[in-house]
Amino acid sequence: MSSQTATTSTAAAARVVAPSGAGTRRGDTSIPEPSAATIDALVDRLDLEEKVALVVGASLWTTTPVERLGLEPVVMSDGPVGVRDPHHGGTSAMLPAPSALAATWDVTLARRAGALFAAEARRHGVDMVLAPQVNLQRTPVGGRHFECYSEDPHLTAEVAVALVTAAQERGVGMCVKHYVANDSETDRTRYVARVDERALREVYLAPFERLVRAGAWSVMGAYSGVDDGRVAAPALEHRPLLTGVLKEEWGFDGLVVSDWVATQSVAPAVRGGLDLQMPGPDGPWGDGLLDAVCSGAVDPADLDDKVRRVLRLAHRVGRLRLPGDDAQPADHAPVDAVPLLRELVARSVVVLKDDARLVPLVDPAAGGANPVRVALLGAHAVEPFFQGGGSSFVVPDRLTYPADALRDALPAGSVVDVVAGSRVLRNPPALDLARCTDPVTGAPGLRVELLDAEGTVRRTETRTTWDGWCADVGPDDVTLRLTARVRTDEPGTHELGVGTVGVHRVLVDGRLASAGDALAREDVILASAHNHPVAATVDVEGGEDGALLQADLQVVHPVGYDRFVRGALVHRLPGPSADDELAAAADAARAADVAVVVVGTTPEVESEGYDRADLALPGTQDELVRRVLAANPRTVVVVNAGAPVLLPWYDDAPAVLWAWLPGQEAGTGLADVLTGITEPSGRLPWTLPARAEDVPVPDAVPVDGVVDYAEGLDVGYRAWERRLDTAGGPAPAAPLGHGLGWTTWEHESAAVLPGGAADDVVVRVTVRNTGDRPGREVVQVYVVPPAGTAATDPARPVRWLGGFAVADAAPGERATTDVRVPRRALQTWDAAAGGWTTPPGTYRLVVSRSVRDPRLDVDLVVDPGTGPRTGPHAEPDSQH
Repeated sequence: MSSQTATTSTAAAARVVAPSGAGTRRGDTSIPEPSAATIDALVDRLDLEEKVALVVGASLWTTTPVERLGLEPVVMSDGPVGVRDPHHGGTSAMLPAPSALAATWDVTLARRAGALFAAEARRHGVDMVLAPQVNLQRTPVGGRHFECYSEDPHLTAEVAVALVTAAQERGVGMCVKHYVANDSETDRTRYVARVDERALREVYLAPFERLVRAGAWSVMGAYSGVDDGRVAAPALEHRPLLTGVLKEEWGFDGLVVSDWVATQSVAPAVRGGLDLQMPGPDGPWGDGLLDAVCSGAVDPADLDDKVRRVLRLAHRVGRLRLPGDDAQPADHAPVDAVPLLRELVARSVVVLKDDARLVPLVDPAAGGANPVRVALLGAHAVEPFFQGGGSSFVVPDRLTYPADALRDALPAGSVVDVVAGSRVLRNPPALDLARCTDPVTGAPGLRVELLDAEGTVRRTETRTTWDGWCADVGPDDVTLRLTARVRTDEPGTHELGVGTVGVHRVLVDGRLASAGDALAREDVILASAHNHPVAATVDVEGGEDGALLQADLQVVHPVGYDRFVRGALVHRLPGPSADDELAAAADAARAADVAVVVVGTTPEVESEGYDRADLALPGTQDELVRRVLAANPRTVVVVNAGAPVLLPWYDDAPAVLWAWLPGQEAGTGLADVLTGITEPSGRLPWTLPARAEDVPVPDAVPVDGVVDYAEGLDVGYRAWERRLDTAGGPAPAAPLGHGLGWTTWEHESAAVLPGGAADDVVVRVTVRNTGDRPGREVVQVYVVPPAGTAATDPARPVRWLGGFAVADAAPGERATTDVRVPRRALQTWDAAAGGWTTPPGTYRLVVSRSVRDPRLDVDLVVDPGTGPRTGPHAEPDSQH
């Protein structure tokens, strides 16, 4: 889903989130579920018009109330990095991107994040959060890669189940999305994902199945379609998947919600298994469902089933009052957002390499109190990329910056020199309205006029603030006209213009900057084009008269969304050249004890609505790193990106940290890592390629409307592993599960615990901290199929993640942890038989630090028709 992005604002103080039991809402798992008879009795009390209204949204974010039944509106909101305030546009706690949470490989932290989601939902009067996204990171160029957890279905499921369970225990629904195989953004509302049945079952459906069996209350259907080899249909009309698999086979009793404006039909979507069209009250169901029932095109029994699901969800989140609902919600501890988010940021950081042991820069545990001079370099050091673009956007409670946090954390007398040094954005900076005057009245600010279809000015005002958006428009407004005299008295060339969508005409000093006659509708929202429009600019020479900016911009009237105008006013002042900026950064690095270069992607690159064109860092960032490395060999490079990027200087950099899209505590979390407060214990949840040409799935561009999942089961790291095993390469820059932390580990023993044939497999692993700092190890267990599988089942991956667990230990100490490998990890889907089977043979369970770094293994014998039994485990350092 995509929705209009607001302007980021900063609150001065940290916010302590209210306890999840606060307020008047009663949703909580301590309140018993109503019986089927009770729900049926409520359905019988509704007339046909009421039933239809219940399965169509009442607004952008709410369902329809029925007061006489005690049914209140269910309020929904995005999303994956925080709960946006749908009522007042207020601030919210901004979490790290979901990929960062997965990088902790820590389900306890995921549960704490789920508790925070629940507390934030309560704070904003939200009943159901449209998250998490459990699609897989099939290609690194996917625009919403950062919103997903991992390229591995098991890691995705484990993190998501922990988060969803914790939130729903507190009475807040989580809507798991996007069902299914909606793993890329290019033509996302039109393409059909061609995925064979086995790959669907073993890979793409797997996280959804885990969540449904764990009790998820809602699932969101995707914009795209699915061709499973038997039926090709839009996801919302795919009856075998929505009804056959989700509802009948898995027993899902929750609500299937459409992605916003994704519903394209009435009867086919009803029969397919969609339960609630969002938003409303218009759209296909709002306009046509009542007639379809009356005409017999829709079975009234199908409608009743959907109404039951709406009522069941409403009761679960506390919006349906029933007789006997007198139990008080369980009292949950309050969630203090700032310390949790700060810990999440630091714990998610992945140490890709640290050859010279530069991290931490100072070590308080070793008495590191000497002042240090740090050169903090890069555009992202000045303005971090806090969150990705699209519907996950939230206005944060506060934002923390690396320079401020480092100055607070470093020893007294330390100096932090900040130099941007690089250019990363296509668009110039935002125009400062303090430079503008109304050319008609002479008043400070921007002249704003709203015109109707006849060109008549309906309203005029002069604004002294402008955030690039205008939502205060009426149904008859067609054009918004912006006019300003912009001060350009600095000598040199000024770059001035406007970014917009839809019909427009932009002039600078009478010269045409841009014009367009394509009418923008909801398509610009679905493609996220409105969030980051490319600005058309004109160069003007500085002078006392200034420059006259004139722009006629379309008022967009999208179906299902609020009306808006997009006008990103931009202005680049004369200043240093790009080469001058690079030279200044190198000079600062040369004068410092240590240089920290922060590079990364931008909202123009990582966003909902479109996929990336390539994996390169934007702008001059690669050249910045090269120059800083040449100036100071003591350089730490921090990558501020959600999805993989190419690092052509990787081999030359002594230390590289991956710091994700970190959310509001970007500065404090990074400072905790760099100053030795918190270990950066993250591990990659995906594969980092060394070269673009090595990526197994380099893009997801539909061909004749089809995205072909030709790789089958070999999604992500599995394809890399197959090529390494069978062809000797190519090798990635860093594999799934890689991360060094700041200590070293020895894996001393591994054994499979006894269990029954129907049980999951539990591997008990003992590790010892052989370094000089306390640390956290992520113990990973990979499954290798029996010898001969390549011949009998060539589609089966050569290895895959079976389970993981974290272990903490002080220097010299041992820690023992149990890693659960689900029985499903040994099974394959038999499409012909329509069920799961466990191929017999001797499996190897490989205890590893990453998929490429095995330490121990143990044999697991699966007998025909019985199940697993333990075999002897191998000596340490057995080969992969």
